[in-house]
Amino acid sequence: MPRRHMIMTGADGVALRAALRELRTKLEVPQEFPAAVLAEAEQAVRAPRLPDFDATDLPLFTIDPPTSRDLDQAMHLARRPSGGYRVHYAIADVAAYVTPGGALDAEAHRRVTTLYFPDAKVPLHPAVLSEGAASLLPDQTCPALLWRLDLDAEGRVETTDVRRALVRSRAKLDYDGVQKAIDTGSAEEAVALLKDIGNLREALEAERGGISLNVPEQEIVEHEGSYSLAYRAPLPADGWNAQISLMTGMAAAELMLAAGTGILRTLPSAPDGAVGRLRRAAKALRIDWPHHVPYAELVRSLDPHRPAHAAFLQECTSLLRGAGYTVFTGGETPDPLLHAAVAAPYTHCTAPLRRLVDRYAGELCVAAVAGAEPPQWAVSALADLPKEMADGTRLANSAERESVDLVEAALLKDHVGEVFDATVIDLKEGEPLVGTVHLEEPAVIGRVQATSGTLPLGDRIRVRLTQADPGTSKILFAPA
Repeated sequence: MPRRHMIMTGADGVALRAALRELRTKLEVPQEFPAAVLAEAEQAVRAPRLPDFDATDLPLFTIDPPTSRDLDQAMHLARRPSGGYRVHYAIADVAAYVTPGGALDAEAHRRVTTLYFPDAKVPLHPAVLSEGAASLLPDQTCPALLWRLDLDAEGRVETTDVRRALVRSRAKLDYDGVQKAIDTGSAEEAVALLKDIGNLREALEAERGGISLNVPEQEIVEHEGSYSLAYRAPLPADGWNAQISLMTGMAAAELMLAAGTGILRTLPSAPDGAVGRLRRAAKALRIDWPHHVPYAELVRSLDPHRPAHAAFLQECTSLLRGAGYTVFTGGETPDPLLHAAVAAPYTHCTAPLRRLVDRYAGELCVAAVAGAEPPQWAVSALADLPKEMADGTRLANSAERESVDLVEAALLKDHVGEVFDATVIDLKEGEPLVGTVHLEEPAVIGRVQATSGTLPLGDRIRVRLTQADPGTSKILFAPA
């Protein structure tokens, strides 16, 4: 992993921000909230629909990046006297503030998801809600959907409950701090249990054939008006925290399936030939993959800090394409039913401040546990949600990828002709002269095109930068 960052000058930062504004215009990203939406949000903050149940004595904590203020989830972990564990997981109750059919609701359906750019965030809800009254900020009493999941000693869910409650987070923790506290043995038990429960849930994931890809992420870093790129390999604490969310999403799916009405996050199995292509990639990368070893087991054995393993993990993302949402009503069996990577029925329900569908899934789960009919406003919106979410997800993916492309081009525009160390992490199918390289410094992932021979997948090579144009967001390398 790189130790240094290539920092742009202040002038470059100004130019990049102008390019990012142009990108938002090109993508037709929503700009300021309409006055009616802001007025309704202010009114909702003054008069939210508060629950009767008070759970503010529960010492919840959040785990998020240090600068985050839109905090969707807070948790408390404990051992059960009879054995096993009890997980309390509070999810921000956006429905306590949003009136169905109102201006806030309509704007959320227009935006669908929070969009992230290097210089700005385009939120799903006005900041007075998403970073204020509805956020599970420390020492703030607010409404939430409070999940209680009782687990046995092996981490399996025995009972599930969810209800509306008033909650109060006690601490805002971050991933690095949690990892350090757990590693050094200084974490209090409620935090230390994240490792115990996370490891148990990861073992159960392996048992059912699920998979979580530990792929190093490319991050944009802002520093005093300039921007750089860095790689970040997820910490174990990232994975343990993700297992709590996955477990809740699986429990929510089971509740909705039992009630006969709901919306699932689904992913089809890998298409024919996809695993065979991965086996060829593993061979090219000199990764030992015995035929009796399942794909998921191999992936869990890889170290993302090793270039060949990181390249293979990047190849594995091809099996995770095609995710969508499946709606079902009237007790019908959803088709498709499973999320192939989770290897179980699953739904999105833990990020309602940043993702539209989660508000509806949460509402259906509360009704299911109460044995009540779900509210008509939630049921009537289900039919349109898959397309709305698909459109919003495409926009979010475009915003992320094109933002990184702009930063890469801006970082490298004065370095055309220079040579860099890189690893070939992907080859374009059917075109052995075209691929993708992963530079060590700066943290750039770009296209490489050779004129003859083949590109050695997984090998370190020297590449020359032949193009870097912030105006087109394009960079191109050639073998040096």
